[in-house]
Amino acid sequence: MTLHLPRRALLLAAGLASVLMSLAHAQTALPVAPVRNVPETFFGTVVDDPYRDFEDAKAPAVAAWMKAHSDHAHATLRAIPGRDALRAAIEKYDSAAAARVVSVVRLTGDLYFYERRGASEDQFKLYMRRGLSGPEKLLFDPETLKQATGKPHAINYFAPSPDGSKVAVGVSAAGSEEAALRVIDTETGQQLGEEISRAQFGGVSWAPDGRELYFHRMQALTPGMPATQKYQASSAVVMAPGAAEKDVRTVLTAGKDLRVPVTEFPSIDVQPDGRVIAVVFDGVSPDFAAWHTTLAALRAGKPAWKPLFSRADRVTSMAVKGDRVYALTFKGASRYKLLSGRLNGFKASRAKVLVPESPRVLAGLAAASDGLYIEVREGNVKKLLRLDYREGAQPREVPLPVVGAFSLSGTSARADMPGLLLDLQGWNRARQIYAVTADGKVANTGLQPAGPFDAPEDIEATEVMVRSHDGAMVPMSILHKRGTRLDGNNPTLLYGYASYGITEEPFFSIGRLAWLDAGGVFAVANPRGSSVFGRQWHEDGRQATKPNTWRDFIACAEWLVTNKWTVPSRLGIWGGSAGGILVGRAMTERPDLFAAVVPSVGALDMVRAETTPNGIPNIPEFGTRANERGFRALLAMSTYHQIKDGTKYPAVLLVHGVNDPRVEVWTTTKTAARLMAASNSGKPVLMRLDYESGHGIGNTKSQTFDERADIFAFLLWQMGVPSFQPAK
Repeated sequence: MTLHLPRRALLLAAGLASVLMSLAHAQTALPVAPVRNVPETFFGTVVDDPYRDFEDAKAPAVAAWMKAHSDHAHATLRAIPGRDALRAAIEKYDSAAAARVVSVVRLTGDLYFYERRGASEDQFKLYMRRGLSGPEKLLFDPETLKQATGKPHAINYFAPSPDGSKVAVGVSAAGSEEAALRVIDTETGQQLGEEISRAQFGGVSWAPDGRELYFHRMQALTPGMPATQKYQASSAVVMAPGAAEKDVRTVLTAGKDLRVPVTEFPSIDVQPDGRVIAVVFDGVSPDFAAWHTTLAALRAGKPAWKPLFSRADRVTSMAVKGDRVYALTFKGASRYKLLSGRLNGFKASRAKVLVPESPRVLAGLAAASDGLYIEVREGNVKKLLRLDYREGAQPREVPLPVVGAFSLSGTSARADMPGLLLDLQGWNRARQIYAVTADGKVANTGLQPAGPFDAPEDIEATEVMVRSHDGAMVPMSILHKRGTRLDGNNPTLLYGYASYGITEEPFFSIGRLAWLDAGGVFAVANPRGSSVFGRQWHEDGRQATKPNTWRDFIACAEWLVTNKWTVPSRLGIWGGSAGGILVGRAMTERPDLFAAVVPSVGALDMVRAETTPNGIPNIPEFGTRANERGFRALLAMSTYHQIKDGTKYPAVLLVHGVNDPRVEVWTTTKTAARLMAASNSGKPVLMRLDYESGHGIGNTKSQTFDERADIFAFLLWQMGVPSFQPAK
């Protein structure tokens, strides 16, 4: 998930056995973080912050502490017996397929654009081709920027013009996600005009004639501006392809236009027939507001935006076909219902209900010329429905070749083209790219080359429902080799996320194959905070109800022990980003239940999160410390503040990219320092930092595989698996 540092001879020269056998001594010889407590009082409660100075990661003493502990972690992890074999296995499984292909976009004229990474390549590159069997053409290679700058670069997003003659590409360096937008002529491969800075989230939409492209842009930060304003007052902007930065024009600005709150993010979506939709998100909530106009009015400078729906309408997905709008809403329907009406004068409260709420969860929409496609979740498995546009039509299921998951997106279909593209995968079936035709046929496009390990027959998924602390039934998937014995001896890794309503659906993982080969069991839980059962399941695990997420997770861990899949000494937990709340609080509430814990880029100090650039956008999901209810919720979910002195904590591996724009690296460094001081179990607390990575987005193959091997090796070492133990 993050990059590796340059190879370090330090410590490794002492030999594998001595490094591991002297771990306790080495950790005490490392620099000890001084306690410089900064107490704050919120609503009568004093909150200590013993490592507040770590928030200045560039301070010489802090930087030195970080570097010493990170070097120690890298050296220790690389010296674990079996680690290199894990890394080699992950590489073997991945490189067995000729390439990995993602983000396919289909245009009229049988044009395809996609990112592709060859088996021997380290980063995805942008290609196009005409026809599924046509020759590929390389359009953009981020590796050329790495060669020029010494820093890894990645494509964050791309969007071709409707005729395929140009493509807008967002590229950032070293995991920063600070994308600059460039426009490339697909005939010559040359860049048109200059790069446009502050194009971090893309949101690119082209005019049907290709004369303009619209995109989202961050505000320019000025000296002295508070860091918390970084993601505020952003704009939807427009420019002609190849225009200079000075010619970029603002269309909508948060905090200024349409009464859009300054903390939200506006974007423009131009339909193939020239209708224009303005969409505004808060960045973390599933619902959004929207307005509409026409391209002619927008070009004339008189858009006269008409409201389509407000945030109060609770619309989470929409599609437009001609003069009709289709929308999914959870208002009065926790598992969602499908609405439809005329674009002009649309009112969600008066719209026709095409598909009412049912036990299934309606999850997404895509409009093609032949019909509306609907993404439906049953449990954590997805099904595809197709609805004709004719009056009175009923949705019909499109049979899919894999029982698993997919996600409809803005690029799955176009309103002026029939059918759609579908990425489909399962627990034991690798992702393939399928074309769905208007007559309901589903065929593999062949764009994603098949590999010999893409359909392992010896891997099974056992689905269970676990009773939580309050009686709620929590779904969990257990992935294991066929014939796994329930003798309580299996090294077991429990994974979860449980925030923003994001559901862990069946997905195929190359790295997971290596874990299973090592004798491991891999379990995936969907606690409250996900939306596996709809909106209410999400509501019951956010803000003040957030404790349900880690208590559901603890219940899943206890179930694995009770049912003899494993024992606490062989049970690890892993979660990333907001999943850091999940695993961190499970650890602090039940330190006796786990052998090892891995928070990756974890959100671990939630009381201070609001002081960071990305903290303000996350208030809708987690709450604000500005009111007592919000503060109590944040304190309860803050791992850093729940660590207690003299506690026997499990072994912990904290993983983070130093350039992370979403979760500040100091949430990890502060938590690492606190655990090192508080734990009396004698088990290691390792902090693996990466100085050329961020939140994991855009990491190279080497970065991803190195980190995955380190995590798995650490877990197997701490679970006592013999082949991962140092020689005595």
